[in-house]
Amino acid sequence: MYTLKTIFFIPRKGVTFAKTKQMNTLFNHRSIRKYKSTPIEATLLEKILNAGTRASNTGNMQVYSIIVTTDELIRKQLWEIHFKQNMVLEAPVHLTFCADINRFNQWCQQRNAFPGYDNFLWFYNASIDALLASQNICIEAENNGLGICYLGTTTYAADKIIQLLNLPMGVVPVTSIVLGYPDENPNLTDRLPLEAILHYEKYQPYSAADIDKLYADKEALPGTKKLIEENKTDNLAQIFTEKRYKKSDNVHFSNSFLQTIKNQGFMNQ
Repeated sequence: MYTLKTIFFIPRKGVTFAKTKQMNTLFNHRSIRKYKSTPIEATLLEKILNAGTRASNTGNMQVYSIIVTTDELIRKQLWEIHFKQNMVLEAPVHLTFCADINRFNQWCQQRNAFPGYDNFLWFYNASIDALLASQNICIEAENNGLGICYLGTTTYAADKIIQLLNLPMGVVPVTSIVLGYPDENPNLTDRLPLEAILHYEKYQPYSAADIDKLYADKEALPGTKKLIEENKTDNLAQIFTEKRYKKSDNVHFSNSFLQTIKNQGFMNQ
C-alpha cells in the first residue's frame, strides 16, 4: 500500500462564498430519512433539476431521463415498491433516474440516422449519465437547504417501477432519490480513511495488516458494537454477508435486473 500523499491547498484571492459553501455542502453530506411535508417551491425545484442537466455525459448525448413524482397517490405506490421506506411517503418529491436511449433513438431515426445503442455498452453509458446527473441534483439540493436520500431498492424492483411509471422500451430505472426539507439532523456517517480507496499510478494489493488497519476505526465504533449485538454475529462483515446483502438475495435480484434490462431492449447483439 502507498501512503497517502500530502496535498496542499492554498485558496486563491477572491474565492467566493458560494464556492466555499458548496465545498462545505460536499463535506457535510448526510442521508435524510425524515422529512417535513413542506412542498418545494417550483422555481427552486426547476433550478435543482437544471443542475442535473449540466453534469458530464457520454458524447453530450444525455441518454438519461428523470421522472419527477409529486402526486401523493403515485408516491404511495412507489412506497410499496421501495420496500415501504417511510421517507418515500414523507418527502414531497421523488425522482427516478433512468438510462434512456429511447429519446435519442427517435431523434436519430427522424434524421435518417440508424442507431446501434440497443446493447449492454449503451445501457452502461446511459446509467453513468443518469448517475452523474443525480449527483449534481443532490449537491444542488443540499446547497439550497434540502435533504436527499438515495434509494438502493430501485434496481431491486426495476420491473415494477417500469410498469408504474409507463417506461417504454429503451428506458430502465437505475436509481431514485427522495427530496424535501429535512425533519432531522443526523450525525455524519463514518467513512473509510482516504488511503483505503486511493491507489497511486497502479492498483496496489492489500495485505491482511492493511485490511485490519483500514477497517479498525469502523469496527471500533460504538454503533458497530451495538449492531453486532442486535444481529447476533461475530463481527460487522458478517452483518453484510449474512443479514443485509446475502448471496441468495444478490443472485435473485441480479437475475431479475438482467432480465428487466433484456426486456427493455438493451441486450441485443
